[in-house]
Amino acid sequence: MTHWFHRNPLKATAPVSFNYYGVVTGPSASKICNDLRSSRARLLELFTDLSCNPEMMKNAADSYFSLLQGFINSLDDSTQESKLRYIQNFKWTDTLQGQVPSAQQDAVFELISMGFNVALWYTKYASRLAGKENITEDEAKEVHRSLKIAAGIFKHLKESHIPKLITPAEKGRDLESRLIEAYVIQCQAEAQEVTIARAIELKHAPGLIAALAYETANFYQKADHTLSSLEPAFSAKWRKYLHLKMCFYTAYAYCYHGQTLLASDKCGEAIRSLQEAEKLYAKAEALCKEYGETKGPGPTVKPSGHLFFRKLGNLVKNTLEKCQRENGFILNPNQKKK
Repeated sequence: MTHWFHRNPLKATAPVSFNYYGVVTGPSASKICNDLRSSRARLLELFTDLSCNPEMMKNAADSYFSLLQGFINSLDDSTQESKLRYIQNFKWTDTLQGQVPSAQQDAVFELISMGFNVALWYTKYASRLAGKENITEDEAKEVHRSLKIAAGIFKHLKESHIPKLITPAEKGRDLESRLIEAYVIQCQAEAQEVTIARAIELKHAPGLIAALAYETANFYQKADHTLSSLEPAFSAKWRKYLHLKMCFYTAYAYCYHGQTLLASDKCGEAIRSLQEAEKLYAKAEALCKEYGETKGPGPTVKPSGHLFFRKLGNLVKNTLEKCQRENGFILNPNQKKK
């Protein structure tokens, strides 16, 4: 099953030379600064390299972050921070607020911002892989794994590093807790989409699929609520995505719940469940159109034309017709099947 995920753009950053004339003395220190400059440049290149895979990304990120630690933590195993922490100014743009950069003279700010981009890369990698037709089981597992890694990075930044910033995160920008939390929840929801697709392929019980779909819809609703107090000019497109996915997976839940009811010969209740699924699918379809027309960060696409969306529409229609036929047979027991 192919998937479609909304993605915000990567953060951009100003070049950093790591040249500290008069401060850095000796060949060993100069080599570390040169390695910092080259490993940072390499990591930034990989963010937009379509041939990059998770192993390449992990190696490049580990290489840069291990060197950057010398600017954050003291090397004598004490709990004190490094004397180099505030020596360099770093500039980064925002995923929602465009090309207006934030700047802090703090290596922790660099660690968080670069880590944020690494997490975004994992979500984008998962999205590219999940969008393929005829995705294999191994690829589906890779999508799930990448989304879990991204969620873990976002959560780690929020809990362990952002509180250490001297200058607090600006409201409505990437490092603020509301946005980080929304990214975490979205990753959880999308990972569960992969689980649902796998459950459908393996023909698991409709009741299980309905429960997973309902839980996924709740994830999307929670993420949308997290962003509700943000400036609409920056968050409107993202929120349209979260809202339409909430409606979409609630429709999924009603559709598969209807199948469970039908299997128990509760045709009347099954029809009502499928009719509710039909309404929610229509609402999701309208939101798809609104998403495509809404300006803001993210791709310009028509999700209603995507295979993942059309398949649910056909499933709801066919299941409802089946329920209505079965109900007709129950009401007219003498009617013979044609």
